[in-house]
Amino acid sequence: MPVSTRFLAVILAALAAIGPFSIDTYLPAFHEIEADLGASRYDVQLTLSAYLIPFALMVFWHGALSDSFGRRRIILAALGLYVLASVVCALAPSIEWLWVGRALQGLCGGAGIVVGRAVVRDVLDGPQAQKLMSSVVMMFAIAPAVAPIIGGAILAVFPWEGIFWFLAMLGAVLGVVTYFQLPETLPEDKRQSLHPANVARGYSSVLRNGQFLLIAAAVALNFNGFFLYVLSAPAFLVDHLGISPQGFGWLFIPVMIGMMVGAWISGRLATRWTPMRTILAGYICMGLAECVNVLVNATLPPGLPQSILPLPFYVMGMSIAMPSLTLMALDLFPARRGMVSSCQSFMQTATNAVTAAVFAPLLWVSTLDLSLGMGAYLALGFCAFLGVRTLRARAAPVTTA
Repeated sequence: MPVSTRFLAVILAALAAIGPFSIDTYLPAFHEIEADLGASRYDVQLTLSAYLIPFALMVFWHGALSDSFGRRRIILAALGLYVLASVVCALAPSIEWLWVGRALQGLCGGAGIVVGRAVVRDVLDGPQAQKLMSSVVMMFAIAPAVAPIIGGAILAVFPWEGIFWFLAMLGAVLGVVTYFQLPETLPEDKRQSLHPANVARGYSSVLRNGQFLLIAAAVALNFNGFFLYVLSAPAFLVDHLGISPQGFGWLFIPVMIGMMVGAWISGRLATRWTPMRTILAGYICMGLAECVNVLVNATLPPGLPQSILPLPFYVMGMSIAMPSLTLMALDLFPARRGMVSSCQSFMQTATNAVTAAVFAPLLWVSTLDLSLGMGAYLALGFCAFLGVRTLRARAAPVTTA
């Protein structure tokens, strides 16, 4: 069934939003879960790890499976498992069962964003693909800001289990929409064998390709320049800026707007500028925002709005560059777009994990340290981008695996 590009963007953005909704929607319920299940704060915190570890492992495979079985079939299977996992969470009689349900959610929570990127490149190319990818990013940006608000609203009326019933319903609705509205975009004759030798050859080709590694590194490092602030939000907002725990919108709403504006600009530039020029414009925007961020934190005391203001402009630049970088990676291996998307997501998740475990705790001691950390990530990301430019100038066209 034909589907309009705009409606396709809505579907893909909604599928990608499963991940943020799975993490952010139930955060307001931590205290209630702790009391109801007789668990410690650490036990409840482990429900995040129970989700993130399987999520990281499976994003490495969602795309490869979609290269073999088709995009639509993998998305539908993942949504079916997601509904079941959410029901397990809602019915959990103990914290251990909640860990099980969260692990099952993690196994399937990344399929939408991984496979969705491959779908974009399956159906469109060139500027039109960049426009569609930008539209997906623009709509997806709403999810992290909206999810905790929805969770808090549900918690005001229902017990904490209501949040997981909501997630189950969300998965079911998306499953119905996918079944009836999302076409299969990977023809049978373009599918890859799941024979271990073929899969190993594919992963080897992708992970040994210098351009891919540098592009994936650039995307991950650019994102972590901002994600550092997300991971440090309790210290940054509450300890340094004196904002109450109910005031996290001071950070998330401006950056959501910045992400949406950046994605809109990327879409507008798609038919006017080359991808390389668009990416460079994104880096210029991020660089200016970072310079202001360091200057503000070196000369002024932490506070509103000065400590927040540079961040949405950084995220805007990140969102200008991201669609073109992502499409550039997918175009390296047209026959294995799903696998490329999986590898990129895995590198992103691994970088996020290192930031969460190592660098965020080291840098959240002061707002100046956070701003310098953002600058370090940006500098490394820009170096990776310069490496991509050099390799593209020197190398012959990359052959597909």
